[in-house]
Amino acid sequence: MLQKILEIMFSHGRWMMILQGLGTTLLIALCAVLMGTILGCIFAIFKLSNSKILNAISNVYTTLIRGIPMATQLMICYFVIFSPLGVRNTVLVAIISFGVNSGAYCTEIFRAGINGVDKGQMEAGRSLGLNWARTMFAIIIPQAFKTILPTFASEFITLIKETSVASFIAVVDLQKACDNIRNATYNAWVPLLSCALVYLILTVGLTKIFSAIETKVAKSEKK
Repeated sequence: MLQKILEIMFSHGRWMMILQGLGTTLLIALCAVLMGTILGCIFAIFKLSNSKILNAISNVYTTLIRGIPMATQLMICYFVIFSPLGVRNTVLVAIISFGVNSGAYCTEIFRAGINGVDKGQMEAGRSLGLNWARTMFAIIIPQAFKTILPTFASEFITLIKETSVASFIAVVDLQKACDNIRNATYNAWVPLLSCALVYLILTVGLTKIFSAIETKVAKSEKK
């Protein structure tokens, strides 16, 4: 049994296919969460502003993105938006699509975190002569970050697992690499269980890393 598993995974450089797929998965997830964080900050501020227009833009964005399945968004992004423009880089399209999706969820995470900060903090910042934007980025957001860290970590971990649908537009990520091995070997359980194991290691590892960060942040608050 062990010999068969080793033969399936290590002959013809198949283990390299998994490593390359894992690299693509991590690239998409890291770039998407960075893009989502930036979009989340922007649209959260839009939601909290006094402008009805900015509020409306943010509400439309979060409603549309959160209301449409990720796989559907990905295919719309590629086949409807980018493909007619001649953009064939599927990894780039996946990053943009997942980033826009993550941004909608980060918007609500950041909005809730900012709302959780005592309103007196804004008044204190303004009394020190800081304008609204400076007070928000120098005082409010750093305090909100401590509150939203667990939810933000959960969003990042969820995003890594969601990237498995990137194969819908022919991205050779971890899931697609294992599917290719399955098709080549006519064996389903070895590559698919290997894929599941790698995703499990990623999620458990990231959970522990973020837990350690949360503990460190909590200790710094007590000092």
